[in-house]
Amino acid sequence: MLSRLSIQNYALIDSLDIRFDSGLNILTGETGAGKSIIMGGLSLILGQRVESRYFFNQHKKCIIEGYFDVSDYQLEPFFIEQDLDYEQETILRREISVDGKSRAFVNDTPVTLAVLKALAEKLIDIHSQHATLQLNTEAFQLLTLDSVAQSQHLRGRYTAAYQTYKTTQARLNQLKEEAQQTRAEADYHQFLYDELAKANLDADEQGLLEAEQQQLEHAEEIKRNLFGVVYALQEQELNALALLKEAVQQLQQAERYMAALAPQAERLQSSFIELKDLADEISRTEQGIVLDEARLAEVNERLSLLYTLQQKHRVDSVAELIALREELRGRLDALSSDEAEIGRLEKDVARLKAETLALAAELSALRQAAIPTVQDEVSRILHEVGMPQSRLHIVLSQVDADQIRSSGQDKAEFLFTANKGQDPQPIGKVASGGELSRLMLAIKSLIAKTSSLPTIIFDEIDTGISGEVALKVGNIMERLADHMQVIAITHLPQIASKGKTHFRVYKKESTDKTATSIVQLEQPERIQEIAQMLSGANPGEAALQHAAELLAN
Repeated sequence: MLSRLSIQNYALIDSLDIRFDSGLNILTGETGAGKSIIMGGLSLILGQRVESRYFFNQHKKCIIEGYFDVSDYQLEPFFIEQDLDYEQETILRREISVDGKSRAFVNDTPVTLAVLKALAEKLIDIHSQHATLQLNTEAFQLLTLDSVAQSQHLRGRYTAAYQTYKTTQARLNQLKEEAQQTRAEADYHQFLYDELAKANLDADEQGLLEAEQQQLEHAEEIKRNLFGVVYALQEQELNALALLKEAVQQLQQAERYMAALAPQAERLQSSFIELKDLADEISRTEQGIVLDEARLAEVNERLSLLYTLQQKHRVDSVAELIALREELRGRLDALSSDEAEIGRLEKDVARLKAETLALAAELSALRQAAIPTVQDEVSRILHEVGMPQSRLHIVLSQVDADQIRSSGQDKAEFLFTANKGQDPQPIGKVASGGELSRLMLAIKSLIAKTSSLPTIIFDEIDTGISGEVALKVGNIMERLADHMQVIAITHLPQIASKGKTHFRVYKKESTDKTATSIVQLEQPERIQEIAQMLSGANPGEAALQHAAELLAN
C-alpha cells in the first residue's frame, strides 16, 4: 500500500508530506484547491511522462517520493528480474531538474520509466472521472473477465506464445518476400553466372594474352630485327664474332711475351664465347618465330571475350569478374538455402500457431465461465446503489484463427441497460454519466476482490450521483477498503463521511505566492468540513448535526 507521499516543488506545491492509512482515505477540498495537482504528482512516480516544467520555484528541482509497503504482495521475483534491491518498504522517486530532464529511482537505483511504470502497475490502480471511457474498450472488458477468471498466469503464457508466433511469422513473411524478389532475378543471375563460369577465367590470363598478342601482331618486324642482329654478329663478311676472334688471337699472341696480359686475354676469350652463345640463341629465337595468323585470331577472340565481359559488368580486370562470379554463385546458393529455411519456418509457424490457439481456447473457456459471475455481481452492486433494473450482458465471440490478437481469440462486448423492458445496448449509447460512474465502480469493486493490487484511487468518480446513492457508493468504498487500501477524492459528504482517514486540501496565500497544502482532519474538524460540504462556507447547526450523524453512521 501507499504509506507516504512526499511532493517537493511541484506546480502550486512547495512541500507536502502525506501519510496514508491502510483503509479508506478521503481527500476533500474546494474546486481548484490542488487535489488534481496531488494526483498529478503521484502519477509521475507511477511512470507518466513529464509534460511541462511546472515548478513552484523555477530555480529548484522537483522531487516526488512514494513509500510503499510491499511486504504482502510477492513482488520479489520482479525485483530480481529487474536487478533491483528488494525492500519491504519500497521507495519510488522521481526527480525533475530545472532544465526539464527527468530521472527515476526504485530504492535509490536508477531505472527507466518503463520499469517504473511496470512496478507501479502492480501497486496502484487510479480510477478517475474520465476512466468511464474505458468501459467501452475491449481491452478493459477482457481485463475484467481475466481478473475475475483468475487467468492472468494463463494470459501471460498466451501472450508469450503469441509474440513468439508473430515474430516467427514476420520472419517467414520477410524471407518469402526476399526469396520471391531473388527468384524473380534468379534466371538472370543464373545466366550471368553461367556466362562467367563458361569463360573459365584466370586472374593472370589477360596479361599473358596481351603480351602474346603484341608478339604475334609484330612477328614479322621482330623476326627481321633478330635476323639483323644475327647477321651483324656472325653472318656478314666482316661480322662482330670474326673481329672479336681475331682480337682474341692477337691478345693471346702478345701474352706469350707478356704474362701480365693473361687476365685480359682470358676475359676477352670469355666474351667471345658468351657473344657466340648469344648469337646462336638469338638465331634459334629468330627461326622459332613464325607468322601464326590462326593463333593471333584465337588470342584476339579470347581477349575480345574478356574485354566484353569487363565492359558488360563495368569492371576493370579479370580478378573483378571472378569476384562477381563468386558473388552470383553465393546468391544462387542463398536462394537454395532460403528455400530450405522457408520450409523450416513454415513448420515452426504452423506448430506455434497451433500452440497459441490451444492457449487461446483455454483462455476463452475461463473467460466464458467468468461471465455469469461478472454479470450477477455487477447487477447486485448496481441494485445496491440505486439501479435495481440495470442489467449487464456480456457477449464473448471469437475471431478467425488467422486474426488472433495479443489479447487472445476473443471479442468482448459489454451491453448494458438501466431500465426494465429495454434491451441491453453498447454501454456508450445508453448509459448516462451517473450510471457510467456507478457501473465502473461496480466493475472496479469486483476486480478489486480478485486482484492483488494493494491500492486503488478513486479520483472524483462521484459525477452525476448524490443523496442516498452517494451514501451507498460510500458504503461500497468502505467495504472495498476491507480488502485493500482505498484513496478517494470526492465532493460528496456522504462518501467523505465513510473515510477512516480524512485529509483536506486547501490553498494558502502569502504576499507573492499561492501554495497548495494539506492537513489531516481530526473528528471536530471532519464535522466542520462535511458540514461545509453539505451547506456551504458557514454551516448552521442543522448542517453540523447532519455531518455528525453521517460520521456516526
